[in-house]
Amino acid sequence: MKRLAIFVSGNGTNLQRIAEYFSQKNDVEVSLVVCNNDKAYAKERAKNLGIPLKMITKAEFSEQSFADELKKMHIDLIVLAGFLWLVPATLITAFHNRIINIHPALLPKYGGKGFYGEHVHQAVVAAKEQFSGITIHYVNEKYDSGDIIFQKEVALDTNETADSLAAKIHVLEQENFPVVIEKLLKQI
Repeated sequence: MKRLAIFVSGNGTNLQRIAEYFSQKNDVEVSLVVCNNDKAYAKERAKNLGIPLKMITKAEFSEQSFADELKKMHIDLIVLAGFLWLVPATLITAFHNRIINIHPALLPKYGGKGFYGEHVHQAVVAAKEQFSGITIHYVNEKYDSGDIIFQKEVALDTNETADSLAAKIHVLEQENFPVVIEKLLKQI
C-alpha cells in the first residue's frame, strides 16, 4: 500500500479529486492532510473524506521532527495541492524526489514567489499568451524550479479572462494530477 500526504492551504478541490480518485484503488491511500491555514475549506474536505488532518505552524514545518513524523507514517509521496509555503530543506532532504507540486502555468514561465492562483492567470492574460496550462514538478529549495514531470497546455481565446482561464486550468488539474501521481507511485 502506497501512502500519500497532501499539503493544502486553501479550498482543497485538488485534495478532493485526488482522494476520490484513489478511493477506487486498492493500492494507494491518502493517509494525511497537512494544512497551514485555519480558514482553509480543505480542512472540511479532509474531515468529510475521513482523512486525518494535521494543522502545522511555520516553526513546526521546518523542524526535523515533522519530517521524522512523516517517515514514521511511511509516507511514500508528498503532494502539494495549493500549498503556499516554501518547503524547508529538512523535508526536501528526508523526501528527496518524493515531493511534487502542481502549478497553474507552463513553467518556467509565471512561476516563483507570488505566482499562485489568480495572480498567475492575470499575468498570463495580461501578457497575451497564446497558451497556458499546468506543470507538475518535483519540489526543491526554490519556488517552482524543480524538475518538470508533466505539462499539459490549453489555448487561450482572444477574449480570455483570468477567470475563464482559471476554469480551463482547473479542468486540466482535475483530469491529470491524480493520473500523474499514480504513475509516480508505481516508480517508488
